[in-house]
Amino acid sequence: MTTADRLAPPPFGRALCAMVTPFTEAGALDLDGAQWLADRLVARGCDGLVLSGTTGESPTTTDAEKAALITAVREAVGDRAALVAGVGTADTRHTVELARAAEKAGADGLLVVAPYYSRPPQDALEEHFREVADACGLPLVLYDIPGRTGTRIEPDTLVRLAGHPRIVAVKDCSYDLLGTQSVLSRTDLAYYAGCDEQVLALYAVGARGYVSTVANVVPELFRAVLDAFDAGDTGRAALLQRRAIPLVEAVMAGGLPGTVTAKALLGALGLPAGPVRAPLRPADRPTADRLLAAYEQLVARTGQLQV
Repeated sequence: MTTADRLAPPPFGRALCAMVTPFTEAGALDLDGAQWLADRLVARGCDGLVLSGTTGESPTTTDAEKAALITAVREAVGDRAALVAGVGTADTRHTVELARAAEKAGADGLLVVAPYYSRPPQDALEEHFREVADACGLPLVLYDIPGRTGTRIEPDTLVRLAGHPRIVAVKDCSYDLLGTQSVLSRTDLAYYAGCDEQVLALYAVGARGYVSTVANVVPELFRAVLDAFDAGDTGRAALLQRRAIPLVEAVMAGGLPGTVTAKALLGALGLPAGPVRAPLRPADRPTADRLLAAYEQLVARTGQLQV
């Protein structure tokens, strides 16, 4: 990637948070909490928000709740951040419906995961994405996370899909560095690191930014990693990435979904989050205490992160 390529604006910003969906203690959608959290995230460094993704508990929110969330967050952040709406389902028709509803509600882009459970072959997967892209006027981020869906979006499939004018980006949770670089070398797709431990590694080989779960709590952290790298201070970028790892491990690698741990830590810090929806269950007290300890250690070591 050339310097000119790096300076070209990425399609949805570069510092994106996979925002949790706040609920009230009774389990209802908390739009006031969502607006407060979204405003905090943007004020502290996020230039994009992903709504109703994995961390946003999209499988257990209704279509109406998804649309209401987009409308409320747009009201809160205005044009200060791009809004990417998760619309992926196991059903192409339902995904198209959600895509059109997200466009109407004010989203800037769509996050479309590979259909899960049915595990379509690559030709069917390609047709699924094309049908969604043809159904509305918003640009698409393809979400490659085979560990959850059971289906990889293969590099050759991504290369073919890159020819569609509204398929512009990939959220990469493939854990395939060679495959990612292959697509980067053959297309203009904007890659976003979807795994917090890979933010710097993927950015260094040409990704345009990240979609972070840990950013719910420390939105400025990975933004500082990218800023240091862009300033030529690769040593500081690497240092900040390494310092983030204990918190990343606590949130993402503790045997619980990131939604559960992110909400537990947000709650411990007095920030909007609320409970998770079944079948997920809340983190227990020892887990919440470990998360808070990892957060406090990060704050102590960086000296720049505050709630």
